Amino acid sequence: MRERFWERFPLEELTTEEWEALCDGCGQCCLLKFQDDDTGELAVLGVACELLDIASCRCSDYENRFSRVPDCTRLTPERIAEFHWLPHSCAYRRLAEGRKLARWHPLLCGDSERVHRKGISVRSFAISQHDVPEAELEEHIIAILPIDD
Repeated sequence: MRERFWERFPLEELTTEEWEALCDGCGQCCLLKFQDDDTGELAVLGVACELLDIASCRCSDYENRFSRVPDCTRLTPERIAEFHWLPHSCAYRRLAEGRKLARWHPLLCGDSERVHRKGISVRSFAISQHDVPEAELEEHIIAILPIDD
């Protein structure tokens, strides 16, 4: 990867490896979400996708995630503006908004566990989709986000 690529190149010019390296491993994008068709609001659940390994906050089958979970989010530089729901801490969102990486980001601090110690990841609260019956999902809403298109 190119040295400090996140400061030197726009998102659209990053290599696949550089783009992937921006992920801080928080797992927040892997939380289930429901969008209200009438209001556009997005309900975020404390329930993680069936493929998220909550302990590591990484996908357990990253290479096959789109075939195994058809509505898995495909985050790309071209589509970043569509993802208003990404947390303000997310490196993809921060860079797209012209902000810098957070000091705790693994690319800056060299410590992939820091995101967990800072309480930014879902490791401390998420439960697996496997453990929640579909009829009980609404009981696990942790946030309602207004979405402005």
